[in-house]
Amino acid sequence: MSRLGAYEFPVIDSVLHPSDFSEASEVAFAHALKTALIAGSQLTLFHVSSDKHVEWSDFPGVRETLERWGLLAPSSARTAVADLGIDIRKLIAHERSPVSSLLRYLDAHPTDLIVLASHRLQDGTHWLRRRVAEPVARKSGQATLFVPHGTDGFVSLRDGAVSLQRVLIPVAPTPKPQPAVDAAARLVSRLSCGSGMFTLLYVGAEGDMPAVHRPDVSGWRWDSVTRAGDVIDVILDTARSTDADLIVMTTDGRDGFLDVFRGSHSERVLRQTPCPLLVIPETGILKERLRQLSRI
Repeated sequence: MSRLGAYEFPVIDSVLHPSDFSEASEVAFAHALKTALIAGSQLTLFHVSSDKHVEWSDFPGVRETLERWGLLAPSSARTAVADLGIDIRKLIAHERSPVSSLLRYLDAHPTDLIVLASHRLQDGTHWLRRRVAEPVARKSGQATLFVPHGTDGFVSLRDGAVSLQRVLIPVAPTPKPQPAVDAAARLVSRLSCGSGMFTLLYVGAEGDMPAVHRPDVSGWRWDSVTRAGDVIDVILDTARSTDADLIVMTTDGRDGFLDVFRGSHSERVLRQTPCPLLVIPETGILKERLRQLSRI
């Protein structure tokens, strides 16, 4: 293994967090805020509602959260947030369709990472349940971190602490798994996760696992697992048996994540995942960023 050069890591200059103000969205907000802090990027909090009475105060409290995390002094001025190197924006779209509104926003303002809660259909009435989260991610083509309802994720809303020690990366010949491998390595490096395990999972015959470059991340080890069975069942079973904190997968825009709305592998994983799911597009904004950086 060799260390991964900076040009092999995607840059995150902008993070979008669509919020429906639910408890699950609060947990996803913590992940979006932590990512923006680490990357020193712009964080846009976006809410869609036909209710004209929705106010800015309904958004998660950024300053209050940063004070609770010990990054700002109590009762800090508004300017103190910017002093941390992040740019916070809050937007309210007074419309009926969250999907249409979000996609129009993304058309005009492409983002490097979307962070949102994923609700199952039975998880109440909030608009970020599956019928919104899935089509937004599928049609936008952006890298997306899903934090499933009912989980705490790997960033604590209470104090901002990161608990990321086990990362599962399902691999297959198509889509190419390297973008997911590189993204996972970058994430744990930037979050300063001291030690842990990356597990490369291939569902198929022994010896057929596609070769990938395994970045050298200090304190982290790589394991390879080959199992037979139904792809979805094996991924979910392995996530549970390894107590995975995060699953990272690549989409190629064809048979990849959420592209075939009726049953693509990653879309089916999203419905039952026991932990956050990070999806990295093989094509799109991140791939173009890699091309640009490789020329420097």
